[in-house]
Amino acid sequence: MSILQLNSRIYPSLYPSCREHANTQSCQDDVFTILPYTQDMLQFDKPALTLSQHNPLQVCAHGAWKVHALTRASDLAALQAMLKKLPAGAEPQWDLSGISALDHIGAQWLWNAWDHRRPAELVVSPIHAAYFERLAEAGALALPKPRKRRWPLLSTVLSAWQSLLEHFLGLLTLFGQLMLDLGRFLRRPLRGPWKEISANVFHAGYQALGITALVGFLIGVVLSYLSAQQLRTFGGDIYLVNILGMSVVRELGPMLAAILVAGRSGSAITAQLGVMRVTEELDAMLVMGMQHGFRLIMPRVLALAIAMPLLVIWTDAIALIGGMAAAHLELNLSPAYFIQRLPNAVPIANYWIGLGKGCVFGLLIALVACHFGLRIKPNTESLGQGTTISVVTAITIVILADAVFAIVFSDMGYR
Repeated sequence: MSILQLNSRIYPSLYPSCREHANTQSCQDDVFTILPYTQDMLQFDKPALTLSQHNPLQVCAHGAWKVHALTRASDLAALQAMLKKLPAGAEPQWDLSGISALDHIGAQWLWNAWDHRRPAELVVSPIHAAYFERLAEAGALALPKPRKRRWPLLSTVLSAWQSLLEHFLGLLTLFGQLMLDLGRFLRRPLRGPWKEISANVFHAGYQALGITALVGFLIGVVLSYLSAQQLRTFGGDIYLVNILGMSVVRELGPMLAAILVAGRSGSAITAQLGVMRVTEELDAMLVMGMQHGFRLIMPRVLALAIAMPLLVIWTDAIALIGGMAAAHLELNLSPAYFIQRLPNAVPIANYWIGLGKGCVFGLLIALVACHFGLRIKPNTESLGQGTTISVVTAITIVILADAVFAIVFSDMGYR
């Protein structure tokens, strides 16, 4: 296809008669008068550099300096080879008037070839000059130098304490808001979030029965086997009920239930609130006049405070059943003897201490999960980090609370 025929298809309104007389010389002259750049554009479709050895030294650029042309490796290699022919330290005159098309990528390539400064002698069309003016105004990207810390260890410790204090104040504020919401709930119980409380009790309590039963049963079996092997050495087989009952009812039952709930329900609460932050549902609730504490935090805290003691009872029972089965197989202690001996071996105070632990552990897990859920930023990375930190922090706080219980009630539950 000739240039004339190509132009007649692209610009039919400029010369309609040329479609009928495309071979006449007069029509071709008219076309190239209207579009004088067409031949140069087709001839220099690829970006190219020509070097003139006259004095002064001159470099001429031709073709389309656009991203689709500069992505070809062969063209880039040819341009780099042409630049290497320039004498070292030479300041040639650059002529860009032959460039048919230019974009930011092509301008940036030329700017890099000029060592990030405008040549002293530059011939460029006013349309293309705007690219280089913007590059000159942008200048070199200067990254800020990192500050040198004179006391890195002290700075790290202070930063950790500051973060710990910030989280503590956040939890304290959340607890205060919870107390206010509970007062409002007690004043008007009919307007309370009963459906939310019921749903959270179902998810955090009923749906956790399976995993707590499995772990509790296995822990009871393992503890019974290990204790039986040691007691058999000293002839104290009958004291297996004392060891198993005290350890499960007072310590292992509440701790196992709390750790499982922290990893299961605590992470779910943090993820739910985080997704609501990402999808801007929390902001929508504030716009509609719905407080987060009354509709989101209080139902979850009350649900875990109710469900955890019930899970403690369930875990204690299953763990004792597992220990009873292992004792029957290992020491030949009958289940009837085990059940008869258990009330005398474990005072009732230990049972109430375990239930109190479950209630406090559920309260702490829900507060920590809600605290980190509300602090999540609207991005997926923050959602993952917040969920992980929430679970780790909840388990750590549960262990610390268990230590406090052990110190405070050290004189209770023993005969």
